[in-house]
Amino acid sequence: MTPNQDKLNRLAHVARQYYLEDRRQSDIARELGVSRPLISRMLSEARELGIVKITVSLPEADRPSMLHQLRQSSSIRDCVLVEDGADDDATNQALSQGAVQLLGQLGSRRLGIGWGHLIGQLVTWLETHPQPGSTVTDICPLVGNASIPARNYQSNENVRLIARQLGATPHFIYLPALPEGLEEKQLLCSSEIYRKIQTQWALMDTALVNIGNYPSSPDFASLVRYGDLLQQEHTCGRLLVYYFNYDGKIIESDQDFAIQIPLELLKSCRNIVGVCSANTSASALHGALRSGLFTHLVARAELVRSVLN
Repeated sequence: MTPNQDKLNRLAHVARQYYLEDRRQSDIARELGVSRPLISRMLSEARELGIVKITVSLPEADRPSMLHQLRQSSSIRDCVLVEDGADDDATNQALSQGAVQLLGQLGSRRLGIGWGHLIGQLVTWLETHPQPGSTVTDICPLVGNASIPARNYQSNENVRLIARQLGATPHFIYLPALPEGLEEKQLLCSSEIYRKIQTQWALMDTALVNIGNYPSSPDFASLVRYGDLLQQEHTCGRLLVYYFNYDGKIIESDQDFAIQIPLELLKSCRNIVGVCSANTSASALHGALRSGLFTHLVARAELVRSVLN
């Protein structure tokens, strides 16, 4: 086998992992012991050499058919579909733009925001594309603040930044997403701080909710909240700090001490927009659609095609 053939095989392996197995570039890089930028360059080279051939069709071309299928098989009323970008960051920025455009189409005024990677990307997009003419007048978080420093999970800060770019009034939740336990949650949820955010949740007309994957290695807090229930129920995805399985069942536990909008209150919201990131898996989207919770969807067109097919 010649060196050239070795290189072609390596490029084909990376392309297969990324395009067919829906793995993140960072995960492929970690497995191969190389940098993420190198993986990006290898994918570009695979396209240049014809190892990867991409057929691009505008979302509008088959959007009516896909929307019809979504309406027939789920609670989705409308959707925004975007094509894959050059890399995950570009795709997430396109998804963020699509989410903001959808808010305008809906005429959203009182907005609730979840958390996660795509919400952080939305903040980044808005910082360079402010929307002073937005219809949104008020914005609040749907889940408490995380104890980790990652920007994607700082609910109040994300609300502040998004509100500034939309010209809206921010409302904050001065409570942790994951308190010490059930007893502390009950104490915090009886406070005036919680009652104020409950009022905002009851008034909102649109909720922007992340659809994420269930991690292969559950964090300690999830194990405490659910025990082995998540494994028993074959969990495949996450929305806010709730988990659900492939059949759309949202897993509930008597020991769940997370502070977030109650499901019944979320369900009463007129528009519940599910937003998928570039890395949301087909199984996670499938379960989210089966839950019957979402009225609108922002996702990669190819991801929706794979679920519908």
